[in-house]
Amino acid sequence: MLTAHPSAPYLKRGIPAGQAAKEMVHVSATPVLALRGVSKRFGAVQALTDVELEVHAGEVVALVGDNGAGKSTLVKTIAGVHPIDEGVIEWEGKPVSINKPHDAQGLGVATVYQDLALCDNLDVVGNLYLGRELLHRGVIDEVTMEKKARELLSTLSIRIPSVRIPIASLSGGQRQVVAIARALIGEPKVVILDEPTAALGVEQTAQVLDLVERLREQNLAVILISHNMADVKAVADTVAVLRLGRNNGSFSVKDTSQEEIISAITGATDNAVTRRAGRRGAEATQ
Repeated sequence: MLTAHPSAPYLKRGIPAGQAAKEMVHVSATPVLALRGVSKRFGAVQALTDVELEVHAGEVVALVGDNGAGKSTLVKTIAGVHPIDEGVIEWEGKPVSINKPHDAQGLGVATVYQDLALCDNLDVVGNLYLGRELLHRGVIDEVTMEKKARELLSTLSIRIPSVRIPIASLSGGQRQVVAIARALIGEPKVVILDEPTAALGVEQTAQVLDLVERLREQNLAVILISHNMADVKAVADTVAVLRLGRNNGSFSVKDTSQEEIISAITGATDNAVTRRAGRRGAEATQ
């Protein structure tokens, strides 16, 4: 497994930076995380049915679908919020049980939900280490925490005026990248981002997408939930489409048009015309 070297020239002549970075990152052969035939029911409601998903190290997989498609439920099964009813979850090729969030965190799954869950009255350092404070002789080690916070933000090329500024003073984009950085404190292998660019402006969205690419360059597996096809095409390697709780296609971004992905999301690929064509094709081969 190889990742782009930090000193490598990301800007190829005539190729956008994001595309060049994607070309230089190689994904692992065995997926870090794999879902095999996963189903989840809430009473009489079948939320997920036989869902398959694979995510490799150094890969960004965009999970897309219409409202009610099952995206949030699928993410919560991976994060341990909702244990699965049927199917298998594999971690680095081995079956595992994820029955609570602690199980997912122990494996190396970090989830950044849409609400971010940041404390406005705390500074950046306080939010990064909230619940994981470093101690020195029984006392919170503010100096070490600040040093490590600066190092982490510098590694991710995150620009914050000061690590001691209250979160309430930051922009939406800066809050989002702080929430993502906090998820990396535990050194995860899979990072799940739930609508990270929702309600952000153009410049703030670009900042978050740059960070997603840097996560891939660090050989992390990233699951990106998004309704924005431009964002998906910009940073994702693979698009997994959910429709009515089922898989409705998995596409390589570089080989698939935006219209094809949208058709899979809306179900336009499954209609009377396509079914007749499929039936005639099957009859012709018999």
